[in-house]
Amino acid sequence: MDNFFEKVLQHPSYYRQFNCSNTLITVFNCPMEARLMKSRFADLWTQYNYLFYVVDGRKIWHTAQGAYDIGKGSCVFVRKGAFILEQILETGFCVVLFFIPDEFICDTLKTRSKPLSKYGKQYNPLMLLNTSETLASFFLSISSYFGEANEPDPSLLELKFKELILTIADNPHNTELLSYFCSLLHEPGSNALQRVMEENYCFNLKMEQYATLSNRSLSAFKRDFQELYNTTPGKWLLGKRLNHALHLLTHLNRTISEAAFESGFENPSHFSRTFRQHFGTTPASIKQPIPA
Repeated sequence: MDNFFEKVLQHPSYYRQFNCSNTLITVFNCPMEARLMKSRFADLWTQYNYLFYVVDGRKIWHTAQGAYDIGKGSCVFVRKGAFILEQILETGFCVVLFFIPDEFICDTLKTRSKPLSKYGKQYNPLMLLNTSETLASFFLSISSYFGEANEPDPSLLELKFKELILTIADNPHNTELLSYFCSLLHEPGSNALQRVMEENYCFNLKMEQYATLSNRSLSAFKRDFQELYNTTPGKWLLGKRLNHALHLLTHLNRTISEAAFESGFENPSHFSRTFRQHFGTTPASIKQPIPA
């Protein structure tokens, strides 16, 4: 899978970029972005959360929890992890985009004079924000930077990132995202690891990428995973992916190719061999109709 953050960094001629550190970037993304999409679907992941405001256009985000059709006027927060991006080829896509690491969110929230209230534990991979007048004014102020020849000072950009986080946190209507912010501040490390795995097992990520998403080195990731699940990451992932594929075949009427793709397997042939070794039967036999 391609790293979304790195993919954007590699194309400064397509995306005007303002950097304020090695991990924070502001991007204005216009219709020319469609040239970078070689196919309708792109498998992507990112180690950073990102937030964007859609100026124009439409795309569909496919996550393990469902699909999200995002269009003009939407303000969206997407948690770090993997996803499949579906390009609507007839239209361009114009957004103001921010990549925001967990650490930056936590450090900013800790500066609030009033601590963040406790919220529930329900939040999705992608969350629509309440577009208040204050937030709309913020994006208007950011957009003005892209029309200027000179780049703003990095310290000013960092202040704008902090303003964005604090503006969101100050709006009680953003309950789902505030729940996620609370989890970043108070969630035990084992819960965070479990959440990363349960939400991303059906994507074809490498072990190093799972480790990065859980804020661990590869060795610490494997050690903590063993303690949490009492098995290795490889065995756990294989079992979860095969059971997910079985569910797709038997309950959601997916084709073999679709089940393989949506379960994180490299190709249908590899999926079919592994499926037969695990279940003692082939995906094709699962798909055959039962005689009347």
